Formats: sequence, structure tokens, C-alpha cells
Amino acid sequence: MRITVTSVLVDDQDRALAFYTEKLGFVIVHDIPMGEHRWLALVSPEDPDGTQLILEPSDHPAVAPFKAALVADGIPFTSFGVADAVAEYERLLALGVEFSQPPVVGGPVTTAVFDDTVGNLIQIASMNG
Repeated sequence: MRITVTSVLVDDQDRALAFYTEKLGFVIVHDIPMGEHRWLALVSPEDPDGTQLILEPSDHPAVAPFKAALVADGIPFTSFGVADAVAEYERLLALGVEFSQPPVVGGPVTTAVFDDTVGNLIQIASMNG
């Protein structure tokens, strides 16, 4: 058993697609119309056969209060692994990405948290040493 897809709940699929591809560098593997929404699946260019990230519409009534509570408490919705969290922070900052937490060393990992512009805080993390 392995994880093949995971989702991020997004307020606007078009804005999410632009952010996740243009800022974060993910690439589209599926963009399929599904009624008023689309099946938007992205992958890391470093692992094109890896886990797909679905930009999932956040229309369900339970989603808005859930996402708002996470953001209010500063809790990331998910975490992406990077080789160097400080370098990735600097790269994303230069692209205009807004961070709620700059890089912080916490034992064996360094993490930073940014706003994905579609209702989520996302963490990046790298192993130290």
C-alpha cells in the first residue's frame, strides 16, 4: 500500500493552479473538467511518478470553518519536504510568497510556513545535517 494522491482544499482552483505551478513549481498531470470544477492533479518535477497533489474545491460547508480555525491557530494544512528550508524560504520570498513563520530550527528539522493564497497555511520542512 502506498499514497498515490493527497488533496489540498482550495478556495479558487484557478488561483491555486497559478500559485502551485508558478510559485511552487509543481507541474500539471491532469486538468479534467468535472462539472463546475476540475480534477487538477499536480506532481513535483523532481518526482513525476510520485504522489499527486489534488487541488480540491473547498465547497463543502464544513471546510470553511475548519480551514479558518487552522489558519487562526497558525496550523499548516500540510507539509512539503524540501532539501533546504532556508534556501526554499529565500526563493519563495523573492517570488512574493508571504510567510507566517520564517525558518525555525526544531531539533532535527527546519521548518517555515507560508500562505498559499487559497485559504491554507503550508509548511516546508528539511532535515538538518
